[in-house]
Amino acid sequence: MSVVTSVVQRLRPEAVALKAAPREFLRTHAERLGQVTAWRVGRELLALALIVVLDVYPGFIAGPEQVHDWRAVPIAFGYAGLYLLRLGFPAIAMLGGVWVVFGYEHGGIAIVIMLAYAAGYRIVSWQRALVTAALGLAVYMLAWDMSAPTLSGPLGSWVILTVYGMVVVLPFLVGRYTAQRNALVAALQEREERVVRERRMVSRQVRLRERNRIAQDMHDSLGHRLSLISVHAGALSLDSGLGEKQREAVQVLRSAALTAMEELRGVIGVLRRDEPDEEQVRRTVDAIDELVDGARRAGVRVSLVRGGQPCPLPAKVSHAAYRIAQEGLTNASKHAPGASVQVTVKYEPDALVVEVRNNPPRVKPRDGAGFGLIGLGERVRLAGGMLHVGELPSGGFRIAAVLPYEDTAASDDEPSDEFEVPVEQAKPATGIRKWAGVGSIVLAGVVVLVVVAGYVWLGSQPLTKVVTPEVYERASVGDAEADVRARFPGGSSPVLSDLREGSEPEPAGASCEYFVTDEQTYTSGGIKVVRFCFADGKLVEKKIHLHHGA
Repeated sequence: MSVVTSVVQRLRPEAVALKAAPREFLRTHAERLGQVTAWRVGRELLALALIVVLDVYPGFIAGPEQVHDWRAVPIAFGYAGLYLLRLGFPAIAMLGGVWVVFGYEHGGIAIVIMLAYAAGYRIVSWQRALVTAALGLAVYMLAWDMSAPTLSGPLGSWVILTVYGMVVVLPFLVGRYTAQRNALVAALQEREERVVRERRMVSRQVRLRERNRIAQDMHDSLGHRLSLISVHAGALSLDSGLGEKQREAVQVLRSAALTAMEELRGVIGVLRRDEPDEEQVRRTVDAIDELVDGARRAGVRVSLVRGGQPCPLPAKVSHAAYRIAQEGLTNASKHAPGASVQVTVKYEPDALVVEVRNNPPRVKPRDGAGFGLIGLGERVRLAGGMLHVGELPSGGFRIAAVLPYEDTAASDDEPSDEFEVPVEQAKPATGIRKWAGVGSIVLAGVVVLVVVAGYVWLGSQPLTKVVTPEVYERASVGDAEADVRARFPGGSSPVLSDLREGSEPEPAGASCEYFVTDEQTYTSGGIKVVRFCFADGKLVEKKIHLHHGA
């Protein structure tokens, strides 16, 4: 009992998988139907039209005995059904096509080629592909033996194999090669996209680590120094020996230190993008008025010009506008002391323009490192805007930025050249991927070479005598035997089996000659053989019959 239970438990997962297989099949093909495009529908319709024209009506490659009456309609629908069946069951469609086409006398080479190509393209497993090809050969041999000409000797065997090789095997291998190459290209594209994503992730991680390191250094060093200044200034303000002016100056110094601490926290918040920046809430474009008033109290000759209709701005954009005005006033006081400064905030129809310009300085300006402008440029870029910095023709200096009204900030995932991180180069493709599909195309080439070589060899061998339709038509009953025989082809004896098989009994007392006609089609159901019978020095009979060799 335990053995039976164990067997049932082992088979239960497979039973569940078999039960879910129909649902999975329907779900997969429903998804494929959802991906149908007009191009694919047009391609399928074109293929169906080619099948009808080549195999049904007028049947350009089906032979002269192709059906051209009402029976062509069901044949056309049958071929169309087989062609569409390949979308879900390519192996069954190919086997059915081989049986229908080679088992009945109505042509269909084009449909077989298309079905064989589709089977090779759509069957993924090479084991299933090999089994399908073997079953196709068995079905082909059985169908050929039932209706198509069965030749004997080396020529007959070679015709049977080469027709299958050229019509079924060759398209099958070409389809398999195409599928393998497409799969390889898709895998390489996916791998390239994955490498790009990994490079961006690594670059972003490096940038974040560097920003956090800079922020930590600023907090530990500069923050510590500013805290000491604030503490000492607070202690100094309590000294009773200071006068009123000195005490006021100390308070200004302490206030500046505290403000610097707040500014430092804002800068650290920008560097640490994963932390919220509280400065963006207070330092906005509306606070530029307070900034200008503070500069005036410090002795800077500054004017503020506003224009346009104000509108709501994203936090990053509004804060970037404030920083532009602040950096412009700071640069003017440092590098152009005593010069007049003009701050402009203008709401254009499509963007916010913030500009700070100063006149030429009265004294020689001090050189600066320019780190403030570098940081300002990064801030404007993160807000999605553009920054312009440069000297004016009059000798002054100008800082101007164009900021968007929408939140179109540049993505941190886009690695710039300075932050580009080298990623280990992709390893060369493995032997299987490198040679993907080559085996199929090599086999296809071997099939073609073997077929060509075989027919070249057979062409050098003695074959049966063959007569043309003109010889048959020119001979008339009653013609002299010598005149008719003079038009017979020369050559060696036939290599085919007895050509008398399938013919009517010979006339009594007559001597008959049998020849193969050079007009042969595989749909005729046999080999066309002509017979000339002579008696008393005259042609007494000529007939055509179908020969079925053993």
